Amino acid sequence: MWIFSSLEVAAGTTPASQTAVSDANLMFELLLGGVEIDQDNNIVLLDKEMASMRQGRAFLSQINDNIPRSRSSMEQMVKTLEDQRRKPLTPVQFENLILSLVYSAHQAWHQEERREQEAWGGVLLQLANVTVHELRGNYLFNYT
Repeated sequence: MWIFSSLEVAAGTTPASQTAVSDANLMFELLLGGVEIDQDNNIVLLDKEMASMRQGRAFLSQINDNIPRSRSSMEQMVKTLEDQRRKPLTPVQFENLILSLVYSAHQAWHQEERREQEAWGGVLLQLANVTVHELRGNYLFNYT
């Protein structure tokens, strides 16, 4: 819920903004410590102390358990999200979308073959389009 909370703070829509800011700061601190993808295709926090904290373990669990790792799985997720565009995403779905976007950017950046970079870049673009649609349709203009 860290990402969703930070968006609420930016939009000024939550009374619990102090908690949301703390959550956003924690996520930033976790990522600032560095991440890498291990041989089993799992995200690993490089800061072992942060990884051992309850919040670090929860973050790793969310990203490793809920984010598709293959390009075809990402493409399927995009298709599913596009098919349900009339219905707003839940906060958990939105967080998973954003984490998938970050994962895809990482994959695109770290591919050695140009063809693979472009393929992951295409997935990244599709995820960005879904994210913008979600923000425009459900967060930026619906203040009621």
